[in-house]
Amino acid sequence: MIITDATFQLKTRFALPEDEVHLWQIDLATVAPGEQRWEQILSADERARAARFHFSQDRQYFTATRAFLRRILASYVDSDPTELVFRYSNKDKPSLDPGHSGNHVEFNVSHSGAIALLAFARGRALGVDVEQLQENFDHGAIARRFFSEQEQHQLAELAPSERYHAFFRCWTRKEAYIKAQGSGLSLPLHQFDVSLRPGDVDALLSTRPDNDEASHWSLRDVRVGDGYVAALCVRGHGWCLKF
Repeated sequence: MIITDATFQLKTRFALPEDEVHLWQIDLATVAPGEQRWEQILSADERARAARFHFSQDRQYFTATRAFLRRILASYVDSDPTELVFRYSNKDKPSLDPGHSGNHVEFNVSHSGAIALLAFARGRALGVDVEQLQENFDHGAIARRFFSEQEQHQLAELAPSERYHAFFRCWTRKEAYIKAQGSGLSLPLHQFDVSLRPGDVDALLSTRPDNDEASHWSLRDVRVGDGYVAALCVRGHGWCLKF
């Protein structure tokens, strides 16, 4: 589900079955002009966060992302978007306040460049990550610092022309798993391995010290358009993606 219209509205309640994961993509460049409209949906603390951005584009993109998160969540839990209350873990992972917990809706958000991704599931932990492809950094040095030995070995086996995209596949997959776990960077990046193969639908290869943990997660790529790489990690199996 891709939102490219600044006047977009949800007119009916959306169903979120337990065997589905819904992914919404927002074209922030096209919806940002509705900033004044989106701002009215935000809480006071969200408006304060938006005001702290130095650049107007960053403020607009943040405002639009939070407003659409509220609108879509409100549709799933049958609530007014302005009445939703978020709580944050000690690693800053957001979730709905216990007052909405009867709906068991889990969500995660990521944005990069002009794209935002919003992922939703019922009763399943999940994490999503999107990254805009960039070339102005030493991806080899970052891989040596943050990737596991197995991932570095995979990267080294590729032709030099393939390593650039493989780096971003690895990065987004690792970020999606970390976000699904809700552990932030307290989960050491070298304690799990992901595949670097394109299109892999079972990309979490191993977890340490408990290798059984890997079997409890689904990790896959998400196609979001040229110039971007994205990944989605969901607790459990037997679900289908609606995008």
